[in-house]
Amino acid sequence: MPGTKIVLNAGEPDPDPAPFLFVSAEIKKKIAEKPYDPKRSAYVPHPEEKFAEGLIEETVGNKVKVKITLGSSAGETKEYKQELVTQVNPPKYDCCEDMSNLTYLNDASVLFNLKQRYVERLIYTYSGLFCIAVNPYKRFPIYTMRTVGVYRTKRRNEVPPHIFAIAEGSYHSMCLKCKNQSILITGESGA
Repeated sequence: MPGTKIVLNAGEPDPDPAPFLFVSAEIKKKIAEKPYDPKRSAYVPHPEEKFAEGLIEETVGNKVKVKITLGSSAGETKEYKQELVTQVNPPKYDCCEDMSNLTYLNDASVLFNLKQRYVERLIYTYSGLFCIAVNPYKRFPIYTMRTVGVYRTKRRNEVPPHIFAIAEGSYHSMCLKCKNQSILITGESGA
């Protein structure tokens, strides 16, 4: 990608990768302030954003009236079929590193978590055994020797999600079991 290469002068240390790997105190504070009602918070289908977050105002039969609280339609109240309304995870799961830990595992929760991590420049997320990368279309300083040092000799659950954690786990298994290991990388062309 032209114009996005990180250039260091001779003797200059690698840039700090922490803001691109760890959920910061500011992000945690913002998450803690998010309004949440365990019985009323819900995701509903949205034509532009795929899903929108809102609050259930009333339920009549299999129809649910929801006031949208986030996104381009914030403030609007719409009626949905009950099967289209899904639950929202408690705020402590926002920016979750491993989506297999989510209380409510549904399409909206997965997309919301990936989007929220992407907005906060945290492009790697686990989903069980899988590591998901969302392309930021810009270069972050997360592929440096300093970053390698963060992951060296660490277990996957001791460090934030990253392809280096997957590589370290595979290398450790290869050394421990004396067997070949493989890593499958899939995605769009050029992945």
